[in-house]
Amino acid sequence: MSDIQLVVFDIAGTTVSDKGDVARAFIDACKKHGYDVAVEEVNKVMGFRKKEAIKILLEKFDAEHEDLNELIEKIHEAFLQNMISFYENDTDLQPLPYAQETFSILKQKGIRIALNTGFTKAITDTILKKLNWDTNDIIDHVISSDEVPLGRPHPHMIRSIMDSLGIEEIKRVAKVGDTQVDIQEGRNSGCGLVVSVTTGAYSRVELEKYDPDFIIDSLKELPALIQ
Repeated sequence: MSDIQLVVFDIAGTTVSDKGDVARAFIDACKKHGYDVAVEEVNKVMGFRKKEAIKILLEKFDAEHEDLNELIEKIHEAFLQNMISFYENDTDLQPLPYAQETFSILKQKGIRIALNTGFTKAITDTILKKLNWDTNDIIDHVISSDEVPLGRPHPHMIRSIMDSLGIEEIKRVAKVGDTQVDIQEGRNSGCGLVVSVTTGAYSRVELEKYDPDFIIDSLKELPALIQ
Protein backbone atom coordinates (compact mmCIF):
# COMPACT_ATOMS: atom_id res chain seq x y z
CA MET A 1 0.00 0.00 0.00
CA SER A 2 1.32 3.41 -0.95
CA ASP A 3 1.78 6.17 1.64
CA ILE A 4 -0.28 8.30 -0.75
CA GLN A 5 -4.03 7.90 -0.18
CA LEU A 6 -5.31 10.49 -2.66
CA VAL A 7 -4.10 11.90 -5.98
CA VAL A 8 -5.63 15.19 -7.11
CA PHE A 9 -5.33 15.72 -10.86
CA ASP A 10 -5.87 18.89 -12.87
CA ILE A 11 -8.13 18.50 -15.92
CA ALA A 12 -7.20 20.44 -19.11
CA GLY A 13 -3.63 19.74 -20.16
CA THR A 14 -3.11 17.12 -17.46
CA THR A 15 -5.78 14.45 -17.86
CA VAL A 16 -7.77 15.85 -20.80
CA SER A 17 -6.42 16.99 -24.18
CA ASP A 18 -5.89 20.71 -24.67
CA LYS A 19 -4.42 21.79 -28.00
CA GLY A 20 -4.42 25.44 -27.03
CA ASP A 21 -8.23 25.42 -26.97
CA VAL A 22 -8.57 27.02 -23.54
CA ALA A 23 -6.11 29.78 -24.42
CA ARG A 24 -7.94 30.50 -27.69
CA ALA A 25 -11.28 30.76 -25.90
CA PHE A 26 -9.66 33.11 -23.41
CA ILE A 27 -8.09 35.26 -26.12
CA ASP A 28 -11.36 35.43 -28.06
CA ALA A 29 -13.28 36.51 -24.95
CA CYS A 30 -10.77 39.29 -24.27
CA LYS A 31 -10.79 40.39 -27.91
CA LYS A 32 -14.58 40.63 -27.89
CA HIS A 33 -14.21 43.36 -25.28
CA GLY A 34 -11.37 45.19 -26.99
CA TYR A 35 -8.24 43.56 -25.57
CA ASP A 36 -5.65 41.81 -27.74
CA VAL A 37 -3.84 39.47 -25.38
CA ALA A 38 -0.91 37.33 -26.51
CA VAL A 39 -1.05 33.58 -25.96
CA GLU A 40 2.17 33.81 -23.94
CA GLU A 41 0.42 36.08 -21.44
CA VAL A 42 -2.60 33.80 -21.28
CA ASN A 43 -0.47 30.71 -20.66
CA LYS A 44 1.03 32.40 -17.60
CA VAL A 45 -2.38 32.47 -15.92
CA MET A 46 -3.62 29.04 -16.95
CA GLY A 47 -4.74 27.04 -13.94
CA PHE A 48 -6.00 30.03 -11.98
CA ARG A 49 -9.69 30.50 -11.33
CA LYS A 50 -10.67 32.15 -14.58
CA LYS A 51 -12.04 35.36 -13.08
CA GLU A 52 -8.77 35.75 -11.22
CA ALA A 53 -6.84 35.08 -14.44
CA ILE A 54 -8.81 37.80 -16.23
CA LYS A 55 -8.15 40.20 -13.36
CA ILE A 56 -4.41 39.52 -13.49
CA LEU A 57 -4.34 40.24 -17.23
CA LEU A 58 -6.48 43.38 -17.04
CA GLU A 59 -4.38 44.80 -14.23
CA LYS A 60 -1.42 44.59 -16.60
CA PHE A 61 -3.13 46.21 -19.55
CA ASP A 62 -5.91 48.40 -18.16
CA ALA A 63 -5.56 48.77 -14.40
CA GLU A 64 -7.31 52.15 -14.46
CA HIS A 65 -10.53 50.90 -16.07
CA GLU A 66 -13.40 52.68 -14.34
CA ASP A 67 -15.39 49.50 -13.65
CA LEU A 68 -12.91 46.66 -13.62
CA ASN A 69 -15.19 44.19 -11.83
CA GLU A 70 -17.97 44.61 -14.38
CA LEU A 71 -15.49 44.13 -17.22
CA ILE A 72 -14.12 40.98 -15.59
CA GLU A 73 -17.66 39.58 -15.37
CA LYS A 74 -18.34 40.34 -19.04
CA ILE A 75 -15.11 38.75 -20.26
CA HIS A 76 -15.63 35.74 -17.99
CA GLU A 77 -19.15 35.21 -19.31
CA ALA A 78 -17.84 35.30 -22.88
CA PHE A 79 -15.11 32.81 -21.95
CA LEU A 80 -17.65 30.56 -20.24
CA GLN A 81 -19.87 30.47 -23.32
CA ASN A 82 -16.88 29.87 -25.59
CA MET A 83 -15.69 26.91 -23.54
CA ILE A 84 -19.07 25.26 -23.09
CA SER A 85 -19.76 25.57 -26.82
CA PHE A 86 -16.32 24.18 -27.63
CA TYR A 87 -16.57 21.18 -25.33
CA GLU A 88 -20.12 20.39 -26.41
CA ASN A 89 -19.16 20.36 -30.09
CA ASP A 90 -15.53 19.21 -30.17
CA THR A 91 -15.35 15.75 -31.72
CA ASP A 92 -11.66 15.34 -30.80
CA LEU A 93 -12.00 15.85 -27.05
CA GLN A 94 -10.47 12.87 -25.29
CA PRO A 95 -8.46 11.88 -22.24
CA LEU A 96 -4.73 12.36 -22.60
CA PRO A 97 -2.73 9.18 -23.25
CA TYR A 98 -2.52 6.88 -20.22
CA ALA A 99 -4.88 9.01 -18.11
CA GLN A 100 -7.54 6.35 -17.67
CA GLU A 101 -4.95 3.58 -17.38
CA THR A 102 -3.19 5.55 -14.65
CA PHE A 103 -6.46 6.07 -12.79
CA SER A 104 -7.07 2.31 -12.88
CA ILE A 105 -3.56 1.42 -11.69
CA LEU A 106 -3.81 3.83 -8.77
CA LYS A 107 -7.26 2.55 -7.82
CA GLN A 108 -5.88 -0.99 -7.76
CA LYS A 109 -3.36 0.26 -5.18
CA GLY A 110 -6.22 1.54 -3.04
CA ILE A 111 -5.59 5.19 -3.89
CA ARG A 112 -8.49 7.63 -4.30
CA ILE A 113 -8.73 9.73 -7.48
CA ALA A 114 -9.95 13.33 -7.62
CA LEU A 115 -10.07 16.05 -10.26
CA ASN A 116 -9.84 19.77 -9.62
CA THR A 117 -9.75 22.69 -12.01
CA GLY A 118 -9.72 26.44 -12.51
CA PHE A 119 -12.89 26.03 -14.61
CA THR A 120 -16.37 26.70 -13.28
CA LYS A 121 -18.64 23.76 -12.49
CA ALA A 122 -20.65 24.44 -15.66
CA ILE A 123 -17.59 23.89 -17.87
CA THR A 124 -16.35 20.95 -15.80
CA ASP A 125 -19.70 19.17 -16.00
CA THR A 126 -19.71 19.61 -19.78
CA ILE A 127 -16.28 17.97 -20.05
CA LEU A 128 -17.17 15.09 -17.73
CA LYS A 129 -20.38 14.38 -19.60
CA LYS A 130 -18.62 14.42 -22.98
CA LEU A 131 -16.03 11.89 -21.76
CA ASN A 132 -18.57 9.81 -19.81
CA TRP A 133 -16.53 10.53 -16.70
CA ASP A 134 -19.66 11.69 -14.90
CA THR A 135 -20.92 8.13 -14.61
CA ASN A 136 -17.77 6.06 -14.05
CA ASP A 137 -16.70 4.59 -10.73
CA ILE A 138 -12.99 5.42 -11.09
CA ILE A 139 -13.08 9.12 -10.19
CA ASP A 140 -14.00 9.56 -6.53
CA HIS A 141 -14.49 13.32 -6.43
CA VAL A 142 -14.53 16.36 -8.72
CA ILE A 143 -14.40 19.99 -7.66
CA SER A 144 -14.35 23.26 -9.60
CA SER A 145 -12.95 26.62 -8.58
CA ASP A 146 -16.35 28.27 -8.13
CA GLU A 147 -17.37 25.70 -5.51
CA VAL A 148 -14.93 27.04 -2.89
CA PRO A 149 -14.19 30.53 -1.51
CA LEU A 150 -10.78 30.74 -3.21
CA GLY A 151 -9.34 28.86 -6.19
CA ARG A 152 -5.72 28.08 -6.94
CA PRO A 153 -3.09 28.68 -5.71
CA HIS A 154 -5.01 28.58 -2.43
CA PRO A 155 -5.54 25.18 -0.74
CA HIS A 156 -9.34 25.33 -0.53
CA MET A 157 -10.14 22.83 -3.31
CA ILE A 158 -7.73 20.20 -2.04
CA ARG A 159 -8.90 20.65 1.55
CA SER A 160 -12.52 20.31 0.42
CA ILE A 161 -11.71 17.08 -1.45
CA MET A 162 -9.97 15.69 1.65
CA ASP A 163 -12.99 16.50 3.81
CA SER A 164 -15.37 14.87 1.33
CA LEU A 165 -13.30 11.68 1.08
CA GLY A 166 -12.28 11.46 4.72
CA ILE A 167 -8.56 11.93 4.06
CA GLU A 168 -6.98 13.42 7.19
CA GLU A 169 -3.25 13.72 6.47
CA ILE A 170 -2.20 16.22 3.80
CA LYS A 171 1.17 14.50 3.44
CA ARG A 172 -0.72 11.50 2.06
CA VAL A 173 -2.09 13.61 -0.80
CA ALA A 174 -0.38 14.07 -4.19
CA LYS A 175 -1.10 16.90 -6.60
CA VAL A 176 -0.57 16.49 -10.37
CA GLY A 177 -0.89 19.34 -12.88
CA ASP A 178 0.61 21.13 -15.87
CA THR A 179 1.01 24.72 -14.65
CA GLN A 180 2.81 26.94 -12.17
CA VAL A 181 -0.36 27.39 -10.15
CA ASP A 182 -0.86 23.62 -9.81
CA ILE A 183 2.57 23.42 -8.18
CA GLN A 184 1.79 26.37 -5.92
CA GLU A 185 -1.55 24.85 -4.94
CA GLY A 186 0.17 21.62 -3.97
CA ARG A 187 2.83 23.44 -1.96
CA ASN A 188 0.37 25.79 -0.26
CA SER A 189 -1.77 22.82 0.71
CA GLY A 190 1.23 20.94 2.11
CA CYS A 191 0.88 17.94 -0.21
CA GLY A 192 3.34 15.12 0.31
CA LEU A 193 4.03 14.89 -3.43
CA VAL A 194 3.77 17.52 -6.18
CA VAL A 195 4.18 16.30 -9.76
CA SER A 196 4.16 18.37 -12.97
CA VAL A 197 3.41 17.09 -16.46
CA THR A 198 4.66 18.59 -19.73
CA THR A 199 1.47 17.78 -21.65
CA GLY A 200 -0.18 21.16 -21.11
CA ALA A 201 0.51 24.88 -21.01
CA TYR A 202 4.06 24.81 -19.60
CA SER A 203 7.29 23.34 -20.92
CA ARG A 204 9.73 21.38 -18.76
CA VAL A 205 12.02 24.42 -18.54
CA GLU A 206 9.13 26.63 -17.40
CA LEU A 207 7.98 24.09 -14.82
CA GLU A 208 11.49 23.66 -13.39
CA LYS A 209 11.39 27.28 -12.19
CA TYR A 210 8.70 26.35 -9.64
CA ASP A 211 10.48 23.29 -8.23
CA PRO A 212 7.93 20.46 -8.24
CA ASP A 213 9.09 17.15 -6.75
CA PHE A 214 9.02 15.52 -10.19
CA ILE A 215 8.40 16.53 -13.80
CA ILE A 216 7.08 13.83 -16.12
CA ASP A 217 6.32 13.79 -19.84
CA SER A 218 3.42 11.35 -19.59
CA LEU A 219 1.00 10.14 -16.93
CA LYS A 220 2.37 6.68 -17.71
CA GLU A 221 5.33 7.63 -15.51
CA LEU A 222 3.22 8.55 -12.48
CA PRO A 223 2.45 5.17 -10.85
CA ALA A 224 6.16 4.42 -10.45
CA LEU A 225 6.50 7.60 -8.36
CA ILE A 226 3.77 6.51 -5.97
CA GLN A 227 5.10 3.44 -4.17
